[in-house]
Amino acid sequence: MGDSKLQQIIEAALFAADKPLTPEQLQALFEDTAQPTTKSINTALEALTTKYLNSGIELVSLATGYRFQTRPAFAPWVQKLWEEKPPRLSRAVLETLALMAYRQPITRGEIEDIRGVAVSSQIVRTLVERGWVRVVGHKEVPGRPALYATTNEFLAYFNLASLDELPTLAELQSITLEEERKKEGQEQALSAENENNAQQDTAIQVNIAEQEEPLDSLDEFDMEAVDSVLAEFDQRFKAGQSFEQEDVEARSESSPLEP
Repeated sequence: MGDSKLQQIIEAALFAADKPLTPEQLQALFEDTAQPTTKSINTALEALTTKYLNSGIELVSLATGYRFQTRPAFAPWVQKLWEEKPPRLSRAVLETLALMAYRQPITRGEIEDIRGVAVSSQIVRTLVERGWVRVVGHKEVPGRPALYATTNEFLAYFNLASLDELPTLAELQSITLEEERKKEGQEQALSAENENNAQQDTAIQVNIAEQEEPLDSLDEFDMEAVDSVLAEFDQRFKAGQSFEQEDVEARSESSPLEP
């Protein structure tokens, strides 16, 4: 079998699959007497990755295998194809998930000590039902509380090949400082704009007072705080939603496989 044909078969299989596929799973698509080598499959995967570098979709390698997905940069447009908005993760769920990812294995009590608030059983149940975390043991203390850790499904959903790709604490601090600088700049710009508007408003009020006409009050603009530490998870969650909502049938034989 030629390299081009092998690449096309792998490309079609990845488009039609509703989950990531490993090289071993791709190899199993062929008859025993015609199975390509692992090296040939990896070479084809590398060629496909290069092929889609400048496309709206990308081939990514995750902990659970390879998959095609929408590039995160185009997720805001793709998500508009569905009328119903996918459920968003609450701040409490994100914080709990982040602690499980960075401090695993960790108990529910330890999470509560760090967050300073109780962790509801519904939050833990949500993460377990999604397949993102699982019980990996029990801590040898009174009560033997369950120890939680993330799964390969967590890595795949958030586009991570391994936990090593999670941002370091130094990187998170850098993100926080950058967001604070941006917020400070926005506040200064807003303050200057408000001052300018106030001056214009005063002039307008004087003019309107002379004409004895009322002036509508200006609407106040309130800036919302940005949670910088969780920004990385939020971005990856949106990217994962875009892949999760794709119609598998639309990516199978009924859709042309064009670059």
